[in-house]
Amino acid sequence: MIFSREIGIDLGTSNTVVTDKKGHIIINEPSVVAVDVKSKRVLATGSEAKNMIGRTPGSIVAVRPITAGVIADFDMTADMLHDFIDRSSRKGIFTKTKVVISVPSSVTEVERRAVEDAVRSAGAQEVELIEAPMAAALGAGLPVFEATGSMIVDIGGGTCDIAVVSLGGIAASKSIKMGGGAFDEAIIANLKRKHNLLIGENTAEDIKIKIGSAKEYDGEAVMEVRGRNLNDGLPGSVELSSSDVRLILEDCVSAIILAIKETLEVTLPELAADIIDRGIYLTGGGAQLRGLREAIEEAIKIPVILPENPADCVALGTSVKLKRAMSGAK
Repeated sequence: MIFSREIGIDLGTSNTVVTDKKGHIIINEPSVVAVDVKSKRVLATGSEAKNMIGRTPGSIVAVRPITAGVIADFDMTADMLHDFIDRSSRKGIFTKTKVVISVPSSVTEVERRAVEDAVRSAGAQEVELIEAPMAAALGAGLPVFEATGSMIVDIGGGTCDIAVVSLGGIAASKSIKMGGGAFDEAIIANLKRKHNLLIGENTAEDIKIKIGSAKEYDGEAVMEVRGRNLNDGLPGSVELSSSDVRLILEDCVSAIILAIKETLEVTLPELAADIIDRGIYLTGGGAQLRGLREAIEEAIKIPVILPENPADCVALGTSVKLKRAMSGAK
């Protein structure tokens, strides 16, 4: 008897999420690999590797092999996927692995092949790619196979994928290099420029989560941020308020709103009418920024819906695609 396993993978710039065919999330870990530069040996992946960022000796580097949703380092991506696939089930009981994996809507054919090759190098025999906004729409429970328009805005770690879906296809789309990672980079750059304070990406992410927002909110606070003073090289600190961080993220939020407007401008009138009725669905880890839903709704004048667990929608959509493939549906 041939034993097989079917898994869905959201291969994200910030996090990789693995699901089974029933929609259960098996793995949700940072897309990070720690490598010994001398021996080229992979020392850790996921959460363990992320904890090494900024804290490793010279012989060990902790890197993100995915940049803006595409593979920047093929070997490291394959090693990371191999580890995640191995950890997704007990070893030795499967002889065939089928994987449905998400890719940004803007990837080239060369980049698509790189993803497929990396998954096959990680041990999969069958690989099917699905565009991230389509997976997000499936995961959010939208009627993507019906003759009605649905708009999805998926804000991941490296990209913001916007798409209007109808009848199982993408009628209009746009992808920009803007996501949770860009939010973090904006915070790092601002502190460096205005306060001569150098911080790492983990600290920037902590600031974003604790006091970051796109609009004013109840319970705004002040946070002490620690890093290295660039003037004297010694440890230093600065206080940041919620309003400070909101100003830092203003350009990022404006770029997302502009991209949504540009996508709506090229959407067929009938589909646009459906979107006005149904609203815009916001998914991805970046969608969880405080006040972002309200800021988009205010600017676009269309209701914006944030599904439950928006960060998991793409991964859940890959499992829906798996189930449809197993049932013979396209």
